[in-house]
Amino acid sequence: MKIVIIEDETLAAKKMEQMLQRYSDENEIVAQLPSVEEAVEWLSENDEPDLIMADIQLSDGLSFEVFQEVKVKCPVIFTTAYDEYAIEAFKVNSIDYLLKPVRYNKLEEALEKLNNMSESLQKAVRNSKIDTLIGLLGKEKKVYKQRFLVKYGRKIKSVKAHEIAYFISEDKVVFIITFDNRKYAVNHSLEQLEEMMDPGIFFRINRQYLIHIDATQNIFPYFKGRLKIELTPTTNDEIVVSSHKAPLFKEWLDK
Repeated sequence: MKIVIIEDETLAAKKMEQMLQRYSDENEIVAQLPSVEEAVEWLSENDEPDLIMADIQLSDGLSFEVFQEVKVKCPVIFTTAYDEYAIEAFKVNSIDYLLKPVRYNKLEEALEKLNNMSESLQKAVRNSKIDTLIGLLGKEKKVYKQRFLVKYGRKIKSVKAHEIAYFISEDKVVFIITFDNRKYAVNHSLEQLEEMMDPGIFFRINRQYLIHIDATQNIFPYFKGRLKIELTPTTNDEIVVSSHKAPLFKEWLDK
């Protein structure tokens, strides 16, 4: 089995490689990738492996960002020192979620689970039929967030979802920008907001912006298959959609 390890700690990556080869000497580690950027680049340019072992917290972000940038059909086993990402992990093609330090018996159980999955679940994972996978895991229908309570001077104000032009991350703080160009801080990360908001209306265009479908003012072709966009309200940032996400973005706008 060809395996990619996404892990920014060298010792942890080496230990994972040893445990995987202890489970089977036929397991081949084809790449050890220490960052979101390098993982996106490698997965974009190489054949998909049979399995990805991914630490969630990397030096340049969360490994979930990799799977937002690159469409991956193979199974994923996540590892992390924290248990707060368990639900998020199962929204990717996740087979299991292991807490660090990873013990061999837990890894062995996860690999056995992979080997013994039912044919219907295997098919759902291979084809990235996430709705089928979520159904098999017993997840209820998603209810999306409709409004936010925010501080407005000394007051507390309710901002409705349809009033929000985009969310922007600035210096590790996320802000709401409304269509009438008001700005409010929120106590959520963009990763959390991406799950809270209706994906038919809001789209994560890059690491800094989650935008409303009506906030796109102009779209320009950019080099290497990327897109440059202008938003309303306007911003001084140069906003670029990656070549991997550009087709999804155009499909989202065209629905």
